[in-house]
Amino acid sequence: MARRTRGIYKRGKIWWLTYQGPDGKQHFESSGSQLRADAEFLLNKRRLAIAEGTQPLDRLRKAKQTTFAALADEYERFIAGQKSAAVKRLFLREMRAEFGTVRLSALNLAAVEGWKAKLLSEPRQGRKNQTTRGPLAVASVNRHLACFKHMLRKGLDWELITRETFDRLCRVKLDREDNARLRFLSPEESARLIDCAAPHLRPLLIAALNTGCRKGELLGLTWDRVDLRHGFIRLTQTKSGKPREIPINATFREVLERLPRNINPAGLVFVNPDTGAKYHDLKRSFATACRRAGIHDFTFHDLRHCFASQLVMSGVDLTSVSRLLGHASLTMTLRYAHLAPDHLQSAVAVLDRLSGSRQAAGQKAAR
Repeated sequence: MARRTRGIYKRGKIWWLTYQGPDGKQHFESSGSQLRADAEFLLNKRRLAIAEGTQPLDRLRKAKQTTFAALADEYERFIAGQKSAAVKRLFLREMRAEFGTVRLSALNLAAVEGWKAKLLSEPRQGRKNQTTRGPLAVASVNRHLACFKHMLRKGLDWELITRETFDRLCRVKLDREDNARLRFLSPEESARLIDCAAPHLRPLLIAALNTGCRKGELLGLTWDRVDLRHGFIRLTQTKSGKPREIPINATFREVLERLPRNINPAGLVFVNPDTGAKYHDLKRSFATACRRAGIHDFTFHDLRHCFASQLVMSGVDLTSVSRLLGHASLTMTLRYAHLAPDHLQSAVAVLDRLSGSRQAAGQKAAR
């Protein structure tokens, strides 16, 4: 029979530990786990630290004093250099404005859920010529919360917050995202959008419509990844982190052959033709092109939907479309399946032929 460890007890579903500190007082701490073995491991770790004089209680007291701003500063240093650093810094700026110098040990779940509700419901301050913008979409709020939770996880790893604080604040839930949006243009609308776009934007629009690449993938494309001889581009800066190759069709080839080379030090393909500088934000010029073309409720990312939708409606199989889009699984591509009714109808029509063969065989056997 396994030997029971003294100093371990259960509160609800979570195992807790109690031990005597070097100050002679009894201390109680949550293991944050439903497994007794985890609590025993933590208790032994605490007892060993006390015996070695490393004062875990001092670290515990310091962790309870950590402010949100202090942890955010540490986390910002940690993410520096990561691909997602720029976006996460924007999230951190909004979080600092909300929680500031509040001690994390004093922050409760209600405050975090209140912040989440505010992001989902309240209009936001716009840019220069915009007085306000609408509230964030569910997907955007989920990205904020994911960043918040990851920061707490690192804070726990760095012993800047307690397990109790981590468990309490991480109970905030991400909402289910509606990925059903499938906005795409007809060939006529696509042509009109290109015609109404500024000259510097047209090559990017044509590239997106003919490759299905994300905006970031196109803006990060370099000439050494363009193989006109064999007819493909190789994407290395992808969302999934896995490189993929996209064939170059005649329309996209014509665009590539007209673009100037050697005007950007990094060898980027899509840059400002006058200065050679990298594009950072195309929202304004894209919005202007949409307005001139009379196209509403349309984003740059929707060009990717145009690419996939036109392929599926032309009878291209979903597996090929999935590979071109760089989807992690075919499930992500199934949203386009309903656009190929004739193609799917012909697939199930095979069963009619099989059924006819079975009936003929049955009639022959009955004679």
